[in-house]
Amino acid sequence: MTALRTGAATDVGRVRTNNEDQMLVGDTLFAVADGMGGHAAGEVASQAAVDVVEAAFNEDPTPEGLIAATQRANREIFDQAGADNALRGMGTTLTAAALVATEGDDGTAERLVVVNVGDSRAYLMRNGELSRVTDDHSVSEELVRSGQLTEAQAAVDNRRHVLTRVLGMDTDVTVDRFDLDPFRGDRLLLATDGLCNEVSDAEIASVLRRIEDPGEAARELVRLAKAGGGSDNITVVIVDVLDDDGRVEEATEALAREPARPQRLPTAAQRDARLRDLDAETRPASTIGNPEFVEAPRRRRLVRFSLFGLAVVLLLALGAGVVLFAQRNSYYVGERAGTVALYQGRPGGLLGFEPKVVRATDIELADLDGVARDRVKSGVTFSSRSQAEDYIERLPTTTTTSTTAPPPAPTSTPP
Repeated sequence: MTALRTGAATDVGRVRTNNEDQMLVGDTLFAVADGMGGHAAGEVASQAAVDVVEAAFNEDPTPEGLIAATQRANREIFDQAGADNALRGMGTTLTAAALVATEGDDGTAERLVVVNVGDSRAYLMRNGELSRVTDDHSVSEELVRSGQLTEAQAAVDNRRHVLTRVLGMDTDVTVDRFDLDPFRGDRLLLATDGLCNEVSDAEIASVLRRIEDPGEAARELVRLAKAGGGSDNITVVIVDVLDDDGRVEEATEALAREPARPQRLPTAAQRDARLRDLDAETRPASTIGNPEFVEAPRRRRLVRFSLFGLAVVLLLALGAGVVLFAQRNSYYVGERAGTVALYQGRPGGLLGFEPKVVRATDIELADLDGVARDRVKSGVTFSSRSQAEDYIERLPTTTTTSTTAPPPAPTSTPP
């Protein structure tokens, strides 16, 4: 059996007056959630997320059950927000990990299954190296994955806090899943963005390497986040793998049985000499020194280059078609002359294809609350027009009881 050891810490930070984060530390199920929605709504959403996920996963403790539990939490939060004006627009991120038994070719094995929605993260420390397991569902990270922003640009982009996927903003939500084989010595970190926005990955890795006790390491990470500014709530859960039921030894033996691979590549001169030898071995003796034989390979090379050029043209045409399709099947809510408008396309256009207004509204940007106004100015993307229309109808204004705009609904990643 896989043996785990855990530690956790949470803190309101230096700016916020209440803690809208929630965490779950069980025997085999762990989670962090970062609520949003203004007043107490964020706390309600994050608490509902961990409560529903825990109850639903206990009914079906499988990888599929963990995804279904997350989707059930999404619907619960959505329904609560629709039934109570004070909770309108609330939502939450969720990153959860569970140790589950899975069936494979070698029989039953235990795995750590990670799911996430939003920008709370999961990291894995293995053999002293830290890697990020999850992908952030934010506008800037979507642009990084599509090649439109670099990591350095995304780190300071004003859209990095605009989420493209959270629990509670639609009846359905897409849940990312990652499967990990737990090995002795592994350290899994779950954290809300209050940590990741203030502490670099290098600093996180340093703490996880030098502090053995998971509780102490969690508290140190929270301390660093507060020292870095503490602009948001901070929540950290650390899960250590103490025993892996012999998986490390089995993996080491399997590597030892693999045949040795050559460690040195041939030099350019050696490679060219070998190619000349192969050419001499395969050419008939009567063709050596014959100009006609030399011309035939040239013609074949010309044909190959022509076919390659044709393939490039076809790929470019296909890419343009994909971009056009994405532009026509994407929508976003943005600003138009100081009012809210619905656009078809992507914010700022995509490879020369400009967005167009498909609905103008009389909702003034000045009437929206601060968070909603910032999101609309940046452009909130959607994968369907109906989702965008619903978002507009649910926009909170300064006259409503909710003071924080709902994060955008799920959207497709641009090609």
